[in-house]
Amino acid sequence: MNDELTIARDRMRFIKNSQSANLCYLGILLNVFYFVSIYKSDVGTYYYNILIGASIVYNLIFMLAVFLSSEAVKNYNKNYSYVLAVVGILQIVRIFIIPMRAHTATTVVNNEQVLVMHNGQFIRVCIYLAVSAACLLAAAAINFKKLRRKRHGNVELTAYR
Repeated sequence: MNDELTIARDRMRFIKNSQSANLCYLGILLNVFYFVSIYKSDVGTYYYNILIGASIVYNLIFMLAVFLSSEAVKNYNKNYSYVLAVVGILQIVRIFIIPMRAHTATTVVNNEQVLVMHNGQFIRVCIYLAVSAACLLAAAAINFKKLRRKRHGNVELTAYR
């Protein structure tokens, strides 16, 4: 039985952590859905401000950081799990910035007061951000769990048969 554990542990050195990496890719995809939904909105000049500019820069940094992290967690890099956890928490915080403000705001379009973000779009973008956050936090947790198994030999043999 001990030989089987050693073999399973050695296999982890050569098998990539694709589960965490795939969750990172899904988190990026959901973030893309979020910002496309926000940026395609045509509600006058409401979105033409510094907050949207900062959001665009953040989205670029987000995608680069998460993609880099996805490549690192494939090789069981512990430090990038922390990056994924922080970025996952930031995705939750983002719900309270643009979506919350836009959902409660009105603007003038063609001399009429209109809501900037209706309930359907608000719920959709909140779901995108929440599920993106869940994917990133799950990727970090899975990487930590697999890293602990790899380092301490607590490998489940059924996962490799």
